[in-house]
Amino acid sequence: MTAFDDLFAANAKYAETFGDSGLTGRAARGLAVVTCMDSRIDPLGLLGLQPGDAKILRNAGARVTDDVLRTLVLAVYLLGVERVLVMPHTDCGMTKATDDDVHALTQARGVDTRSLDFHTVPDQQEALRHDLTRIRTSPFLPQDMPVTGAIYDVRSGRLLPAGD
Repeated sequence: MTAFDDLFAANAKYAETFGDSGLTGRAARGLAVVTCMDSRIDPLGLLGLQPGDAKILRNAGARVTDDVLRTLVLAVYLLGVERVLVMPHTDCGMTKATDDDVHALTQARGVDTRSLDFHTVPDQQEALRHDLTRIRTSPFLPQDMPVTGAIYDVRSGRLLPAGD
């Protein structure tokens, strides 16, 4: 028995009725969603999307990092993305700690993470405005591409549009 047997068993059952083999890999609805890795978020379900409709980019805090920008460039020029939604959420763990807190926690276990920037979120609205600006001003993305932000409320399931 391994730590992953349950996952491989679930996949075998899933594959028995798999019906999405005709999808192309392009974003059928022209959408990219940048959201958090939080397991309470079902980006396809909460936006009324199906597999193949959108590119979903997930990381801690739904931050627009250099890697997210790199991925958006690929999504726009190779995979049919024409618009971007940045979607952090309420009750996010990244709003409850600072980078210094994370460094201290890892240091207590003998791991030095001071070379990493964790992009913790002291002010979620400000972080969202900053991340939207990063996309909108990127010299690598179309200047007229629609970009917006909204905060997903994990308690109500509602999307709260940002005042961008």
